[in-house]
Amino acid sequence: MTQPHPSTLQTIVASGVLLIGLGLAAGAVSIPSAAGYGGVGPNFLPWLVSVALMVCGVFMVWESRTGGFRAMDDADCVAPCWSGFAWVSSGLLANAALITTIGFIFSCTLCFVLAVQGLRGSEGKTDLQVSRLVKDTLIGIAIAAPVYWMFTQFLAINLPGLTSTGWL
Repeated sequence: MTQPHPSTLQTIVASGVLLIGLGLAAGAVSIPSAAGYGGVGPNFLPWLVSVALMVCGVFMVWESRTGGFRAMDDADCVAPCWSGFAWVSSGLLANAALITTIGFIFSCTLCFVLAVQGLRGSEGKTDLQVSRLVKDTLIGIAIAAPVYWMFTQFLAINLPGLTSTGWL
């Protein structure tokens, strides 16, 4: 079995980006556009992201069809890291599954720890060290807690918490 030409694979990836942008635009159509007190409606950000993805997708398709991603060298093409993908995916799924049970701060911290482990795995660092896990957990809490407090205390947006106080 022969490998497809790199520009064919690049066109497939570029078309995927374009299709994701189109899918987001299709979803943004169903969001009401009534502007709030800030003058921007709830559909603004989905439209912004979908347009940005579609523009990037069009440029990527053009680039792949006119010679491929020119700056890429054959040495730059690496095999996918499936274990890293599994770690990051499990972090996202765990966050979605546990956010209402253990609260925003701890579910986002867990997502951060698992994603960092996946990114380390993609670099070939697959050993689990307790000191790294503790450090990653503390960094995850240091990122998630202020975000949670900003949304719940200052913006009055209810995020799932572990307690009803709005602080944890």
